[in-house]
Formats: sequence, C-alpha cells, structure tokens
Amino acid sequence: MSRTFAYCRVSTNEQTTENQIMAIRQSGYDVLDSRVVSEVVSGGVQAMSRKAFADMVNHKLESGDRLVVLKLDRLGRDNIDVQQTIAMLVELNIEVVSLDLPVSNLSSAEGKLMLQMFSAFAEFEKSRIIERTKEGLERAKREGKRLGRPVAHDTRKRVQEAREHGLSQSKAAVKLDLGIATVKRYWNATGV
Repeated sequence: MSRTFAYCRVSTNEQTTENQIMAIRQSGYDVLDSRVVSEVVSGGVQAMSRKAFADMVNHKLESGDRLVVLKLDRLGRDNIDVQQTIAMLVELNIEVVSLDLPVSNLSSAEGKLMLQMFSAFAEFEKSRIIERTKEGLERAKREGKRLGRPVAHDTRKRVQEAREHGLSQSKAAVKLDLGIATVKRYWNATGV
C-alpha cells in the first residue's frame, strides 16, 4: 500500500506553507500530518541540498510512495535540478505529482513527455540568451565601448597617492571607496 507525502516550501520566514497543505488536501490527497514536509528555503537551492527535502528522500520515502507538490516550482527554480530530482525520484519508484500541470503525475509517460518539452524550451531560451549576449557584446565593440574590468593602473595610482599623503591603509580604503584587500594589494606596488 502506497503512502502519500506532501512537500511544501516557502522562501522566507514571513511566508507559511499552510495554503499549500490545504490546497493539496482539497485536491483529494489525504496526507497525514507526519507525512507533510515543510521548509523555508530559496527555490534556487538545489533540492538535495535542502535539509528537509534530502531527509525526506533519504529517510522517509520508500519505493511505491507518492510525493505531491502544489506547484512544480516548489521542487525548485532551476529547470535542470528539478528534472534531475524528478528523475531520481522516479528511479526510486516514487510517483511524483505536481497539481499545477495538465498531467499531474510526472512519473507517467505523459508526465515524462511534458518534462522533456519543458527541458527543450528551457534549453532553447538558454541558447537565445547566449545569442543575445554575443550580439550585445559585438554591438558594444563596434561602438567602441571598452569591455571587461577597469584598468587596475588607475587604482594602483590612487592607492599610491593616498599612501604618499600619509593615509593609513584603512583610511585610504574609506577615502577611495575601495576594499581593504584592494588597498593592500596595491600598497607597495611599483611599475605597471
């Protein structure tokens, strides 16, 4: 007999997972309180790096169980991580259900197809971002704009001048609006 778990995540302490739990139960999933896993952590953190999620996967879920999330983004915000997480759960024979998708069971054939389509769109968008970045860099070069980090020569010169005026390293850092490590790097520098 399979058990049903719910994973609910919010990003800040000002938020609560209560609405997610209620929505999952209202969708017909009778999840025991002991099988509701909630945590406060950014969706940008990889799923298996989240303490409560990893604990659920490693110590609570068993083959044949079902994991329900209200929305796919509760598993994470990184498309690759979400897909790898779902693939890992399916490999463990865990049914993965996301209530916000037309095909809620992501471990079914239709669910796998939907994930592959999402992956294809994400890969397409990533390629478009790379293309737009290259186009922007080429345009900036044509317009004669200087690309890359600022020349350190100017920073070295400013630090040396502050030293010659008798400022300490910490006072030079404040006056020049630089980090103390930067000031130390150029404090005794000579040449270019």
